[in-house]
Amino acid sequence: HHLLTEGVDVKFGIGDGKSRTDKVWLLDFAHPENNEFLAVNQFTIIENNTNKRPDIVLFMNGLPLVVIELKNAADENADVQAAFHQLQTYHQVIPSLFTTNAFLVISDGWFAKAGTISSDYSRFMEWKSVDGKRVVDSQHEPEMEALIHGLLNKTTLLDVIRRKNVKGPKIVWIIVVVVFEIIGPIAYFLFGRGEESAEDDSESNS
Repeated sequence: HHLLTEGVDVKFGIGDGKSRTDKVWLLDFAHPENNEFLAVNQFTIIENNTNKRPDIVLFMNGLPLVVIELKNAADENADVQAAFHQLQTYHQVIPSLFTTNAFLVISDGWFAKAGTISSDYSRFMEWKSVDGKRVVDSQHEPEMEALIHGLLNKTTLLDVIRRKNVKGPKIVWIIVVVVFEIIGPIAYFLFGRGEESAEDDSESNS
């Protein structure tokens, strides 16, 4: 996963038997608009003679970073937890889909949770705010809409993946786990944005 956050060193020839190594960035964290975002419905994956079609796969620059599994809220046997179990099955039978996975989303169209590939169900958490200020009332509003706009927007998605205030590839991915499994989305907005503001203030005063 460090290739996502630290780039890829590519060696190529420049003539006269000489070569050069440059770094290629798979994601542009500084300018989210430079990345290509694509959400694909029922994306077909064939691996080890097994054919599976996850409900939605979110690609960034061709890399599958988010897998979303949806269930029918009207079916009592197809709830959010059933969506979680479906993703676990996908992880077992089509593991290549999750090589660059940042996180998973499970929903029945109303309730919604997000977690990492290593999270068990109890560690999946709601993302019930778009901006960290207003929290969705799940009794009257769907959680899924807040999760889409609050987490899956380009800027926040990239920030959660990298957390630009943290140095080092291993630490970055630990932070992703911590955000979902421990502090939750509201704390992310409070501490994450706060740390960025502190950095900006420090830079402006230097």
